Amino acid sequence: MSANKRKSGKTDKHPRRGGISMPIAGTTDAHNAPARSKTRAALLAVLGAIAVGAVALLAFNGGFLLLEGLRAHNAAPVLAFVGSEACGDCHQAETALWKESQHKHAMQHATSTSVLGDFDNATFEYYGVDSRFFKKNNRFFVETDGPDGKLATFEVKYTFGIDPLQQYLIEFPDGRIQALSIAWDSRPKDQGGQRWFHLYPNEEIKHDDVLHWTRLNQNWNFMCAECHSTGVRKNYDADTDRFHTTWAEISIGCEACHGKGSRHIEWARSRRSWWPFDKDEHPLKGLAVFLDERNGVTWRPDVKTGDPRRSAIPAVMRKEVETCGLCHARRAQLSEDWIPGQPLSDTHLVSMLARGLYHSDGQMLDEVYNYGSFKQSKMFAAGVTCSDCHEPHAAKLRAPGDGVCLQCHTADKYEVAAHSHHEGVAPKVTCASCHMSVKTYMLIDRRHDHSLRIPRPDISVKLGTPNACNNCHADKSAQWAADAIERWHGPVRHGLQNYVEAFQASWNDQADAASLLALVAASPTTPPIARASALSELRSRVSAANIELARKGLSDPDPMVRVGALDMLDDLPGAQIWRFVSPLLSDSSRGVRVRAVSVLAAAPTASQPFSDRAAFERAAAEFIAAQRLNADRPEARTTLGNFYARRGSTGEAEKEYKAALRLSPQFGPAAINLADLYRHLGRDGDGESLLRTTIASSRPDAGLHHALGLTLTRQKRPDDALNEFRMATELEPGRSRYTYVYAVALHSSGRIDEAIKVLKANLVRHPDDRDTMLALVAFSRDAGDISAALEYAQQLSRLRPNDRDLTQLTNELRARLGR
Repeated sequence: MSANKRKSGKTDKHPRRGGISMPIAGTTDAHNAPARSKTRAALLAVLGAIAVGAVALLAFNGGFLLLEGLRAHNAAPVLAFVGSEACGDCHQAETALWKESQHKHAMQHATSTSVLGDFDNATFEYYGVDSRFFKKNNRFFVETDGPDGKLATFEVKYTFGIDPLQQYLIEFPDGRIQALSIAWDSRPKDQGGQRWFHLYPNEEIKHDDVLHWTRLNQNWNFMCAECHSTGVRKNYDADTDRFHTTWAEISIGCEACHGKGSRHIEWARSRRSWWPFDKDEHPLKGLAVFLDERNGVTWRPDVKTGDPRRSAIPAVMRKEVETCGLCHARRAQLSEDWIPGQPLSDTHLVSMLARGLYHSDGQMLDEVYNYGSFKQSKMFAAGVTCSDCHEPHAAKLRAPGDGVCLQCHTADKYEVAAHSHHEGVAPKVTCASCHMSVKTYMLIDRRHDHSLRIPRPDISVKLGTPNACNNCHADKSAQWAADAIERWHGPVRHGLQNYVEAFQASWNDQADAASLLALVAASPTTPPIARASALSELRSRVSAANIELARKGLSDPDPMVRVGALDMLDDLPGAQIWRFVSPLLSDSSRGVRVRAVSVLAAAPTASQPFSDRAAFERAAAEFIAAQRLNADRPEARTTLGNFYARRGSTGEAEKEYKAALRLSPQFGPAAINLADLYRHLGRDGDGESLLRTTIASSRPDAGLHHALGLTLTRQKRPDDALNEFRMATELEPGRSRYTYVYAVALHSSGRIDEAIKVLKANLVRHPDDRDTMLALVAFSRDAGDISAALEYAQQLSRLRPNDRDLTQLTNELRARLGR
């Protein structure tokens, strides 16, 4: 969960240092583990029972895992979590490394050994709220502002993370676990640490704000649990709005990466005793996956380039990368049935290279973690996996400094002045300095961009993206840095990540966006995540010229590309695309199936081919289950409401939208969609009341004001509507559509000159906006300025050269001017 950005309108989640899971009997957590009183004598007694055919118990080092009685010799053992302690006897070296890792300490019970913060009556002031941290009877407490804004005392039940900061988690009676926004800086004092600090120091977060520590976006059960504990089950009861969240292990244990261990434990025990072992019958030794992609692989210099080359062609989907991606990705959870080694898209919706998350060249902007960045990299394309660079059990680099890169990249080529051009610089310029730019999150947490890109100050000059050179040389211009790069390496820049112009054009609504995105989507050498993102961006630009890209994307081996192709088709009529989308209702990836059924949702059952109906219903059930899993979130309730609305189930849709607003009265998308549903039902009065109520309880939201303006227009109240349209443009001046609608409303009210002025300003910000140009043509013509109308018409003709109606209009304007 990100602590430095609002997420009230996002549908994904991303973990942060803060969160908790409530223990249950039978889990492997120390404070509620099964009693360990089984003795060797008990084991011998069981073995005696086996002699007469009754398999009752297997004990491992004093007894950890029980097996049910009387099972056939070839029956599969029960698959269950066993806890990291069960792994330690056989895997002692790995266990020792893990015990010192941040994974082991991702979440802990609050004790004198786990709590790093100052709880000796320390105080911290934030916008007039004086919080106090203290201990009582070996327990830890904080006195701070509660859900009603009043000072109250709360017990700290868990710690969250250790370096460079630690957060503290507080449990509420309804099972909700909340992450305190005052955190402890655990860095050494000489680095600025050993202090309390607030995660939002420059913004007052009051008790009714969604980012307040007691509110929705600081909730551990949804935002944090899956990635800080092992075997989490959220167990949210929507009827009572309560959680009974459980875990198998409080922190990130062995089974977080290797899967449930009971069958592997039984396999290991069987190898020590009388059971025969057939490797063909037990190829995985009871494990869910072998993370063995590095086994037998070597990296040798290419004879032509000198660059390292992998001895074996890498798989499209890398088991290890997908496993690490569970927590090191920006994603939304669709199912709790995740299996290590399987594509992350099977159980999660991975974020694309979207505006607000990434820069247009793919560099990280918001907290996107490493998965989406790394899958853009040349290293990933070459076959590098996470553990090539990181020792997975210690979660540390395999070598200090540049040593991790020099495992493959020879020092005589790369650790020389001819490559870095920074010889003798202090402090030393490292590989990461130039190829893994750092961005700070949560005020003090510096993270490296894992897209491993070459610095491109030339793109910074052209498009304003950041670059590694100016991260250090902040007093110099991007042009200065670009000139230096050109002197050193020549004028031509090669690279894998060549899609900045396409995404920049798309995000700025440029006329050439569709053609540029099509080039990215069609390129076989472009990283799949970028191709998927380009397809997704084409959603509003589908044409006969690019529809084939979507059809090809639907059969791509990477599930993210298939999802991107479905995104592209989402606004087309279901009957038009049914033939080539319906096979994906039975896709191997749950994420693809869920997206496919949402794309086809508007097609009535009666119009569906009979042979596809069963697959549609199965996929629909998975879609609904995914939203029910996240029924504690307004995003999921709104998404489900949208699905029901498309299916024509207006009563169910209204119910879900209202549930979203009960969870978060400020959640704009639910209010806007419900108001639109009321429009379809002829209940614009209800829509107006709803939108006004939401506006009154929310921070300024342009979308809400725009929606209210549309509602008032339908009620024939143009003056009231005009005020709302104006407010929307003032709140979000960069949104071209809002400005266009405001100008149309001005024109309708007789304020023609003002409307033209607003449109001209919009055209400066969005020079390729077709609606704006078309409105300027019409408004200028109606105002008698035929010359201006012709100028705008000719400008629009350059964007739409094959538009017959526009050609006819242009000719008419020329005729009126006598040209």
